Amino acid sequence: MAEIVVVESKQAAGELVATEIRRLIESKADTVLGLATGSTPLPVYAALAASFRANPLDVSRVRGFALDEYVGLPAEHPESYRTVITRDVIGPLGLTPNQIQVPNGDVATLEHAGAKYERAIEAAGGIDLQILGIGRTGHLGFNEPGSSFASCTRVKTLAPKSRADNARFFALPEDVPRHCITQGLGTIRRARHLVLLAFGVEKATAIAAAVEGPVTASQPGSAIQLHAHVTVVLDEEAAAQLAGLDYYRYIWANKPAWQGI
Repeated sequence: MAEIVVVESKQAAGELVATEIRRLIESKADTVLGLATGSTPLPVYAALAASFRANPLDVSRVRGFALDEYVGLPAEHPESYRTVITRDVIGPLGLTPNQIQVPNGDVATLEHAGAKYERAIEAAGGIDLQILGIGRTGHLGFNEPGSSFASCTRVKTLAPKSRADNARFFALPEDVPRHCITQGLGTIRRARHLVLLAFGVEKATAIAAAVEGPVTASQPGSAIQLHAHVTVVLDEEAAAQLAGLDYYRYIWANKPAWQGI
């Protein structure tokens, strides 16, 4: 069962996860991180950057792999995930830019981009800790409902709801690309530790389905139930529909501190 941690705020969630990431880097200088984009992981990156400022840590050997990228957006586009990762992660954390990879959404090389990304992750020794958000459709990365639990990095068509959710980042709704290249659910499940964050009432249904619902491709988030080490960090609103919430609180309150998350 996934470990469910309910905190009072996004900031508290960020500090909790940042503490675990720092501990991991301290024990393994060449840690490989799986990096999510969007607003959900921003408190983690902010807390980690603050930690590094207060108590500097050598992160020059840390490697990272982004979850996904839009197809057809130039890397320099302000909403490409290459740009977002550079702005929100590489710069603030002081990571080495050429050690942080993003799937290649260039249409000219798209046919083989997924397999190439899979080989790069494998060559790095796999992902140690994968940061995840979850969409209202239940998607992880851009694995929309119906995605295979064995899927690898590949091109996907974005669901209308996902395009609508991302429209706020673009000048016009029609500017949101229709396709992406994303790590597959099988790729995500190969990471050694999954950390899924969710905030707000609009994520409560997807979280309940992922944590307590049946394991089904109709709810991609439910793939976390097949993983041996999953931490789900929620605020009160995102946790509101969990039937076992009192039990999850009890487990977390009585967990030995030395175990971390």
